[in-house]
Amino acid sequence: MARILIVEDDRVFSGLLEKFLSKNGYQPETARSAANAAELMAQHAYDFVISDYRLPDTTGIELMHQLRKAQPELPVLLVTGYSDTRVAVQAMKQGAVDYVLKPVNPEEVLHTIRTALATSANLQEQPPTQPQNTPAPPHAGQSSDNSFISGTGPAMQQLMKHVDLVAPTELSVIIQGESGTGKEYLAREIYRRSKRVHKPFVALDCGTLTGQLADSELFGHAKGAFTGALNSKKGQFEHASGGTLFLDEVGNLSYEVQVKLLRALQERKIRRIGENDDIPVDVRIITATNDDLRDKVANGAFREDLYHRLNEFSLLLPPVRDRGQDVYLFAGHFLEKANQELGTQVSGFSDDVEALFAVYKWPGNLREMRNIVRRAVLITGSGPIGRNALPQEMFCNTAIATAEPAAPQSQNSSASLHKMNEENEKELIIKTLNDTRFNKSKAARILKIDRKTLYNKMEKYGLL
Repeated sequence: MARILIVEDDRVFSGLLEKFLSKNGYQPETARSAANAAELMAQHAYDFVISDYRLPDTTGIELMHQLRKAQPELPVLLVTGYSDTRVAVQAMKQGAVDYVLKPVNPEEVLHTIRTALATSANLQEQPPTQPQNTPAPPHAGQSSDNSFISGTGPAMQQLMKHVDLVAPTELSVIIQGESGTGKEYLAREIYRRSKRVHKPFVALDCGTLTGQLADSELFGHAKGAFTGALNSKKGQFEHASGGTLFLDEVGNLSYEVQVKLLRALQERKIRRIGENDDIPVDVRIITATNDDLRDKVANGAFREDLYHRLNEFSLLLPPVRDRGQDVYLFAGHFLEKANQELGTQVSGFSDDVEALFAVYKWPGNLREMRNIVRRAVLITGSGPIGRNALPQEMFCNTAIATAEPAAPQSQNSSASLHKMNEENEKELIIKTLNDTRFNKSKAARILKIDRKTLYNKMEKYGLL
């Protein structure tokens, strides 16, 4: 019988949750505060924790980090009010298995618990030690199937060779790529193959941080250091010490925070806001950006010395539209996951849907594809996914937007569609370059690709 700790000061809500979990075969216990939770953790080992975000003495995020000092792989589900959704999403990036909004759907909580406990059981069945050159087993919340990252194309095969080379080192890595290409997943893959795999992986989205908030999230603060600092708080550098710190959209950090980040990396010390003592830290930094940081350096928006400190090794994740036949691999992967999640029996994609997938631009990359496939699986239920299960926006700006449902595609027909797509792409690039007077940085921004991708396409179409 799995033991579940509920950390909630609302007695009515926690009482209802206790009864529900007991009826479903679990052993729940309730703590009214983070301090009470720590006392119970000292007496018992728990299999799962459900915590409110707003606690009398701290936040659910802080509690999660405290509890994981005793049980590093402990699954934590965060419960939040509507106004706290953004914070809860950030907590997921730092390791929470999921978050649910109040009023809570008990069945949703039950599904999350069962999924997390099943994942933990699979991890415990793995051998306790790994040969030095064998990747460690995936952690909770991480898929063991890497196909939607690595794919089969030559560009990704080369990229994964670079991952194999850099992962066991201590080099800082910058991952470049458009939004939705899987930069955080690739960062976790580097971590999974590194020597730090048994220490924390902490992810922080710098795109949501500004000013003092960024300073506090990275380095922590003392109680009373500023208005609203009701308790002392550890920064993400401390939480990640010994392991890996992943900074997503690092180009959005303010210049002042960049200075402190550079100092932390060079001296391996940080200082909390409002304190005078330095704290030693040992972290490996992996960063990600969909901007060209070289442009930001040239414009004075990003420190050059910090850029070189972060860019000891760089990796470029290509967008989905440049991944060729891997599109079908990704779509099949998301279909399989959606079937498992939704309890459906969708068998695949119709021929005309596959043809559409080949020519669609996928501006949202893998994130967009996952959402589209999940929606289509839910609508279809069983059998193959047809055109009527796809959102209408997919039929705009594609070579087959006005086509009737197609007959089964031959290899030559698919090749013709691909050629038509390339011609449209070439014309769009030429028009954009002319409109921007061949300002490639501006053209890349308009086209929503990075500058390196633009250069590769210009070379492909003979425009250089």
